[in-house]
Amino acid sequence: MATSINRPAPESAPSLSPSPSPSPSLSTRALSIRFGGHVAVDRVTADFYPGTLSVIVGPNGAGKTTYFNLLSGQLAASAGSVHFKGVDITRLGAARRTQLGIGRAFQLTNLFPKLSVEENVRLAVQSRAGLGPAALLFSVWFNHRELIERADHYLERVALSQRRRASVASLSHGDKRKLEVAMLLALAPTVMMFDEPTAGMSVDEVPVVLDLIAQVKAAGQHTILLVEHKMDVVRRLADRILVLHNGALVADGEPAAVMASPIVQQAYLGITPAGATSHA
Repeated sequence: MATSINRPAPESAPSLSPSPSPSPSLSTRALSIRFGGHVAVDRVTADFYPGTLSVIVGPNGAGKTTYFNLLSGQLAASAGSVHFKGVDITRLGAARRTQLGIGRAFQLTNLFPKLSVEENVRLAVQSRAGLGPAALLFSVWFNHRELIERADHYLERVALSQRRRASVASLSHGDKRKLEVAMLLALAPTVMMFDEPTAGMSVDEVPVVLDLIAQVKAAGQHTILLVEHKMDVVRRLADRILVLHNGALVADGEPAAVMASPIVQQAYLGITPAGATSHA
């Protein structure tokens, strides 16, 4: 990612020094994973900063979701390291990384289908408040009205208030995606990771989720990572694009520059060096 250039202090205030560059919230160094002889993620080094939204793109099988799994702890790295706020967390599992502040929404919804919509969000709020295991769900709520109101707030943000009593199993795929975003917001993580958040959603449902992500980005407090195939979504949200190809990071920078890169046009957009479109 391009480093910002610090401007010199004005002559009228020589004692002032330029503000230091922000430290990354999340970093990887030569991060790799192998499955037998196949290298799914190949020595990826990248830094992700507060207040930025980075979109990871690439052709099918490029290693995008696998890289996400390494960041969030669903998979253990074969080599390299993951750092959160400067601390090496490579050996920590997914649950501990969530506690530290790395939140993840999955490509396939990851919900509690036998519980109601409201109960799913309450579990996330309860976890954030440190009130203990899920077994306490039904015993603590009557004494914690503010937590109930907080859960309802997140349901309102994803336009699911009218479905709060419905079972998750009865929801459409799009509503399940919105519910998962509500649960992620309720956990209040420092890093928010979305793996194809609009996948399987109808045209009418997509704006709700995209507007939510845009609002989180506008607040400037979170580090947001997005895996996405839809280029209209990428263009709308991205501050930065990283391109993976065969598990390796082949481009990283501002959206316009990255998408104009010949290697990206060939590897991701399917355009040959001569400018013709490949149909292979």
